[in-house]
Amino acid sequence: MDDLFAGIAIFLIIEGLAYALAPRFLVRMARLLPHVPEDQLRLLGLTAVTMGVAIVWWIRG
Repeated sequence: MDDLFAGIAIFLIIEGLAYALAPRFLVRMARLLPHVPEDQLRLLGLTAVTMGVAIVWWIRG
């Protein structure tokens, strides 16, 4: 359970840094998202999940 909370904390830190350091970039990206095809977004999401699982597996291995 500690690992889950640590993962959530790291996620919040990274998200917070993105909003604190590059708010204009995030606003521009949010405006572009509706124009990105759904399949491309899905592939990007699945790639991110796969990379995350691989990194956790590698660290735990």
